[in-house]
Amino acid sequence: MAKSDNRKRRPLLKLFLFILALPFLQVALFRFVPPPPTILMIEQAIKGSGLDYRWRSLDDLSPYLVTAAIAAEDARFCSHNGFDFEAIQKAMKANERAEARGSSKMRGGSTISQQTAKNVFLWPGRSYVRKGLEAGYTVLIEFGWGKKRIMEMYLNVAEFAPGVYGAEAAAQHWFGKSAKNLDRREAARLIAVLPSPRRYNAASPGPYVRRRTARIEANAGQVRAQGLNQCVIGR
Repeated sequence: MAKSDNRKRRPLLKLFLFILALPFLQVALFRFVPPPPTILMIEQAIKGSGLDYRWRSLDDLSPYLVTAAIAAEDARFCSHNGFDFEAIQKAMKANERAEARGSSKMRGGSTISQQTAKNVFLWPGRSYVRKGLEAGYTVLIEFGWGKKRIMEMYLNVAEFAPGVYGAEAAAQHWFGKSAKNLDRREAARLIAVLPSPRRYNAASPGPYVRRRTARIEANAGQVRAQGLNQCVIGR
C-alpha cells in the first residue's frame, strides 16, 4: 500500500519540482534567445490590436533609446540591484497624498528591471501574486542577465503603440525608419509614449507627449554627463 501511495505521489512531486525550476529555466534560456510573444502581446492580438514584434540586438538599437529610457524611467538603473527603494517610498507617499485628495492617478515606482520581468514573464494586473512573482523574476534577471540584457529585453518587448512591440517595430511604425537610426528627439518621443502607448502618438505628439519629450531630453543630458548609462553603452 505504501509503495502504491509513493507511485501516486511521484507525478505530483515532479510537477512541483518543475514549477519551482521553471523560472530558472526561462531566465537561462532567454539569456541567449529572444522570448516568444508575451502574454500581453497574445492578449492584445486576440482583442484585435494585431501583433508587430521585431527583435533587434542592442547593437542595432540607437544608443539614444537607452539613455532616454534611463532618463525617463529609472535614473539609478546602473546602480541598483533591481529595486529602487527610494523611488518606491516616494511613489507610496505621492499615492497617499493623491488618495487623500480623492485622485485616482497613482504613481509607480517600478524599475526598468521590474518592468522587464513583468513584461516578459507575467500577465498585466496589480495582484499581490503577480507582484510577488515580479519581484522573484527581477532578482533572477538581475543576476542571470545583467544590465545590458535587461535593457535589450526591455526595449524589445515594450508596447509603443496598439499591437506594436519593441523599438524596431515602433520606429518603423511611427517614423518609417530603423530603430538604429533614431535621433535624440525621436528616441525621446518613443520613450515618452510608454506610460500609455495605446493613447499617445509619437509621430504627431500632443501637448503631454511634447512636454514629456522635452523633460526626457533634458534629463538625458544629465544621464550622459554623469555616466548613468555606462552599464549599458559606456562612454
